[in-house]
Amino acid sequence: MPDPESLRDSTQIVLPADDLREHRADIEERFVVTIFDKDEVSRIIGSPVEIKAVNDYLSRQGLSLP
Repeated sequence: MPDPESLRDSTQIVLPADDLREHRADIEERFVVTIFDKDEVSRIIGSPVEIKAVNDYLSRQGLSLP
């Protein structure tokens, strides 16, 4: 059975809301994901394929992700 933590890592990106602010509209337009904001943290949730694509997009925009 897969480890829940590894599944969570492949289906979400968590980063400070300020880092995402500039790119949020583009992400919501280009990718099939849901973005939740809570306590100055943004959580991007989607399928593993979409999360990988968003991760690549954010990396190209100069954001380093954990």
